[in-house]
Amino acid sequence: MNKMMVLCSGVLVTAGVLVGCFHSSPTESHGVKAQSVGKYTMPDERSKHEGTWLQWPHNYTYGKGHKENLEDIWIKMTSALSEGENVHIIAYDKYEKEYIYDLLYDEGVNMDKIDFYIVPTDDVWARDTAPIFVYDKDNNLKMMDWGFNGWGKKTPYKKDAAISKKLSKQLGMENIDLNEVVLEGGAFELDGNGTFLSTRSAVTNKNRNAKFSEADIESYITEYLGATNFVWLDGVPGLDITDFHIDGFAKFHDKSTIVTMNEDDLEDWGVTKKDIKTLMNAKNVSNKSYQYVKLPLTKNNVKLDSGKNLGYKGSYINYYIGNTVVIVPNYNDPNDKVANDRIQKLYPDREVVGIDVRELYKDGGMIHCVTQQQPIDLK
Repeated sequence: MNKMMVLCSGVLVTAGVLVGCFHSSPTESHGVKAQSVGKYTMPDERSKHEGTWLQWPHNYTYGKGHKENLEDIWIKMTSALSEGENVHIIAYDKYEKEYIYDLLYDEGVNMDKIDFYIVPTDDVWARDTAPIFVYDKDNNLKMMDWGFNGWGKKTPYKKDAAISKKLSKQLGMENIDLNEVVLEGGAFELDGNGTFLSTRSAVTNKNRNAKFSEADIESYITEYLGATNFVWLDGVPGLDITDFHIDGFAKFHDKSTIVTMNEDDLEDWGVTKKDIKTLMNAKNVSNKSYQYVKLPLTKNNVKLDSGKNLGYKGSYINYYIGNTVVIVPNYNDPNDKVANDRIQKLYPDREVVGIDVRELYKDGGMIHCVTQQQPIDLK
């Protein structure tokens, strides 16, 4: 594959130019799928939000010190997001709700933008366990309740699996029960124009969806998320607890641009050469090649304030797009500024806010992993 250099929004991108034929397997679709758009559509993350959902950390699952290690990250996310949208906080119980309220009030957060919902949770990973909000064909907002099984029954998950049903009653919003299909929000990316990007290891894996074929899962995604074009990477089962979620290393900027890493960093992240080729040759719903914006990994392996070296680098791809801010994972690393500046050029109408996520990263996640957007009500 040859590459030509393009300057887009002040950021260096590359556009893949295919020489010769590109062969795909019958289950890999790089053009328009021959099936109609479904009943529901999940809007792009950069579309206007009514608010963002956060599951506040607590000590009921992992013991004393867990929430104390993480809550500074949640305070900073809440403060930044509340400048431009509501923040919906899921608290474990009434005691935790009162504790969180006092914490945020004392930090000077605008409490008019904050509300609380009491739902017992196992963990903090709202991207995978909070409801996914979609529009139906009449632009009514609905809650999608995909199945969740602790990333293949690796962790406690039964409380998290019930979040959507419990919130549906509190919100008075219809909950669409899709529990028969396990699909975590961090396992896929949508370009807002009909393309779905994911890894098989995190979706078609037998520890999630043993009874469904890839074609079956694609049919569900078309019907309930509105995607008709599928770009599947094989992924790497067992490399991490998620079985290799896509949102750690690739993210759509828009219908024609993917934000990812350079090939050496992708290999460092664990992406296979085959998957790198598939990613770099991806086509959108119009069968056109994507352009690529490249962000670095951290320069160094991530080290905690305690001095502990985690032994691996950090990704900046796992950022979250709010109404007025883009929250970017930072690691007290020289490349924090490089990544923040590059992302700022991608979103000139939003303020980039870098948040040190090292205490969360040691548990395996970053900013996008713990946030979930609720689109505005169009009615």
